[in-house]
Amino acid sequence: MEPLPDMRGIRLLLTVMPLDAWAACWIVAGCVAIASALLPQGRDWIGFPALLLIVVPWMLSYLVSWWPLGDNARGWVTALIWLVATVPVIVVAGWREPPQPKRVGPE
Repeated sequence: MEPLPDMRGIRLLLTVMPLDAWAACWIVAGCVAIASALLPQGRDWIGFPALLLIVVPWMLSYLVSWWPLGDNARGWVTALIWLVATVPVIVVAGWREPPQPKRVGPE
C-alpha cells in the first residue's frame, strides 16, 4: 500500500485551480518557451516570462505554507529550490543578444 502524497505545500495552489489545470499550465508554459526559442532574435522574449509565471506561484505556495501558515516545516526548502530554478531563466533573459552580422551585397 502506498503512502498518501504530502499536499501541504500545494494546498494553496489547489484552492486556485485543480492539479490537472496546473499541469495544463505547465505544458502551455513549456510549449511557449520552446516555440519562442525558435523565433528570430529579438522576438524570443516571451518564453522567459512564461517560465517565470508558472514557477512563481509554486514557489510562493511553498513559502506561504512554511510562513506565515506554519503548515509545512520544510516549505522554505522547497521554495528555495523553486527560486534556484528561476535563476538560470533570469540570467539568460538578461544576456545581451549577439550583434547581427551586416549583409554584404552589391552596392
